[in-house]
Amino acid sequence: MEKEAFKFEVTELDKGKRLDKFLVENLPKLYSRTFIQKLISDQSVLVNGISAKRHHNISAGETIDVKIPESTPSRIEAEDIPLDIVYEDKDLLVVNKPVGMVVHPAPGNYTKTLVNALLAHSKDLSGIGGVAKPGIVHRIDKDTSGLLVVAKSDEAHNALSEQFRDKTTKRVYIALVKGVVELDNGIVELPIARSRRDRKKMAVDFENSKEAVTRYKVLKRFKDFTQLEVTLGTGRTHQIRVHMSYIGHPILGDAKYGSRGKLKRPALHAKVLGFVHPKTGRYMEFTSDLPEDMKELIAAGSL
Repeated sequence: MEKEAFKFEVTELDKGKRLDKFLVENLPKLYSRTFIQKLISDQSVLVNGISAKRHHNISAGETIDVKIPESTPSRIEAEDIPLDIVYEDKDLLVVNKPVGMVVHPAPGNYTKTLVNALLAHSKDLSGIGGVAKPGIVHRIDKDTSGLLVVAKSDEAHNALSEQFRDKTTKRVYIALVKGVVELDNGIVELPIARSRRDRKKMAVDFENSKEAVTRYKVLKRFKDFTQLEVTLGTGRTHQIRVHMSYIGHPILGDAKYGSRGKLKRPALHAKVLGFVHPKTGRYMEFTSDLPEDMKELIAAGSL
């Protein structure tokens, strides 16, 4: 079913622009660039009656038709799984995800995910993410604990996605890394791409990669590991894990990136999440406690 439809005729003023850029400028502001690009890839945007690529350079006189589909109702099974809800209103909720919980269903994990739990908790979740990802604006790894914001409406989803895309959200992690970090503060600016040797991993790569920026501050040094506060400048897959490993301080318990030990998962926790509320325009910031396994390591003071 069709939710809304738009029709544009390209003028001389807009000729030469990329299709996605033109639509970002001309569609209602609630539709993010990411959402628009998905419309184009789903062939919901036609140029002179024919589907086009998002990088298509439009020409004067071309007609652009856009169809905004209705949100797809979720068919993933709702499961009564307890959730640690930090905040909730009619537009969004903030949840503290535990270690070991996958954010959304995917091959090998179709049950016991955060989405399964959310569906049992609320009937109002954004449908922009599709059947498998209702409400999901961003995610953290299965074995990373901490804060996530979930959208209850398409409007909230688009507004929050825009903030993540524009890097205006605040995301602070606590990480326990191997070895004693020498500098009190540091910044790692190294591009990341999928590993050429192992497609299940990411790696620092200076070709066909994406910019990645990670800032860190030493909170406490121990005998053989360091507690860091880590702030994301970008949000690449496994970014903190890849950057810390590359500079010689892999995250404790992160066997994938070079640190085996007592801990059976990466010692990484999404502690702080801040964003502007999509309806009220008010900045909101939330914090969460470290999980017990990380607290125990800090209390022990050595590996």
